[in-house]
Amino acid sequence: MGARFPSPPPRPLSIVQALCPPCCGRVPYRWAGLAVSSQRFMQTTSKVHGEFHLLFVCTGNTCRSPMAEAIARRAVAELGWRGFQVRSAGTGAFDGDRISGGALRAAAGHGIDLSSHAATRFMHELGEWADLVLVMSPSHLMRIAQLGGGQNAALITAFAGAGGEGDQGSVPDPIGGPDEEYVETWKALEHLIVDSLRRLEPVVAP
Repeated sequence: MGARFPSPPPRPLSIVQALCPPCCGRVPYRWAGLAVSSQRFMQTTSKVHGEFHLLFVCTGNTCRSPMAEAIARRAVAELGWRGFQVRSAGTGAFDGDRISGGALRAAAGHGIDLSSHAATRFMHELGEWADLVLVMSPSHLMRIAQLGGGQNAALITAFAGAGGEGDQGSVPDPIGGPDEEYVETWKALEHLIVDSLRRLEPVVAP
């Protein structure tokens, strides 16, 4: 049996709803008191077959989302969750672009090598693959919805119940900034991902 999170009291649903833009589709799970009308999870999600697919999305897939993917992969491995797959993509990514230097160094500071990362553009097929899509800003939600993949997407700050300052709770984009900004973004993502995985635990590791 893998490690488990401690069980904090669930955050009020009103917090999540207040932070989610109208285009944020309801995530098809029942946990932490969040009642969801969609039956897709029970009927077609890959978790029914022993797997769960999590996708992180930002703009270029060279900073925030690959850092989030790396953080989540490590956390899932430490938790011992089998069949839990993590990927990342960007709504405006150029396929094959390398990770930004700041993100590369931020990851290296935590013993993770992202030098082989190649950017991937978000497409409808990726949305179909994912059981849950966590995005970095409301603009990503809108773009994903335009591509027909928004039914399982949520703003990561809203999903984690963490709120956020400015731009409706977006995770700040460090692109073009000093390394310190990448480090701060990494730290913010660590907290958000821990909270997000804790909320998924009843689904993936009941």
